[in-house]
Amino acid sequence: MATLILHSDSFSFFFVTFMSLALLSLRHPSATASAVCQAPPVIFNFGDSNSDTGGLVAGLGYPIGFPNGRLFFRRSTGRLSDGRLLIDFLCQSLNTSLLRPYLDSLGGSKFQNGANFAIAGSSTLPKNVPFSLNIQLMQFFHFKSKSLELASTPNPSKGMYISESGFRNALYMIDIGQNDIARSFSVGNSYSQTVKLIPQFISEIKTSIKRLYDEGGRRFWIHNTGPLGCLPQKLSMAQSKDLDQHGCLASYNSAAKLFNQMLDHMCEKLRIELRDATIIYVDIYAIKYSLIANSKTYGFERPLMACCGYGGSPYNYNAKITCAHRGANVCDKGSRFISWDGIHYTETANAIVAMKVLSMQYSKPQAPFHFFCRR
Repeated sequence: MATLILHSDSFSFFFVTFMSLALLSLRHPSATASAVCQAPPVIFNFGDSNSDTGGLVAGLGYPIGFPNGRLFFRRSTGRLSDGRLLIDFLCQSLNTSLLRPYLDSLGGSKFQNGANFAIAGSSTLPKNVPFSLNIQLMQFFHFKSKSLELASTPNPSKGMYISESGFRNALYMIDIGQNDIARSFSVGNSYSQTVKLIPQFISEIKTSIKRLYDEGGRRFWIHNTGPLGCLPQKLSMAQSKDLDQHGCLASYNSAAKLFNQMLDHMCEKLRIELRDATIIYVDIYAIKYSLIANSKTYGFERPLMACCGYGGSPYNYNAKITCAHRGANVCDKGSRFISWDGIHYTETANAIVAMKVLSMQYSKPQAPFHFFCRR
């Protein structure tokens, strides 16, 4: 079995510190964070493991152990990464607290700055199975109803709850769809069978945006799905490897790109239909695929290999011995891996993705993220 390339802790610390400073500079070239966003928006997030900040652990008690979280948090927080996720960096760019999972009832959870409804493994369909996008919205509506009820009471703690204006001016983020496509392939569907399902996935996202709009939401931030065919998990398990020039599964990525085209078109139509809403579409696929295609530029020597897993080169992924389970190995705390566990990104990769998201070059229409700060 091949030996994983090891890197020093100092490289990891230096690189992530550098990226954090870069993120700060992107908020505003000449102002401090507090000057840019003196009143951060309330944020509500819906999605899957790419933005789950602990919901799976809180909701099902599913163990996500160390070395997950070993960098920034120095303990497992329920995030499927060695540190922060993209959503964490976005929150920090607005000078607001990291989002707590809605289902976390312990540890003195406070939701003044919003809540995260994302749960690992979630998809758009089937819609009535926990924790689909539809179920996440149902949880949100319950949360809103209870918050407004508590905020209207005369007790001294009512300031801890989100008001009607807080919900109305909140930022609603959606990052979901990857599991829908992945599940279709995993059950044996062909490429043509998979792409025929995509309009149904898009329809669920559209319905969710309109439901939030009908509840008063006017600010939406929509992520498309990443290059599914570049995940070490998919590469190690695919029966037929139709690889592109960078070693990714072409059919998986083609399905992801078609999903993204339809999502982009749906957002365009909704901007016309919901004229008083702001709907930002973010091309996460382009950012992540560029990271893999230009991996050496960023110092990543093996972009398709998991840092934490089992099996060694080329992918270090084994479905029976996954990260944080007995027998799995883990690379040193150096930051030269894009993939953390074969499915999710390392903190360093997430920091680069966040920097590109905040650059506005991948957003449609282009708008600075601090546009959503309350005025």
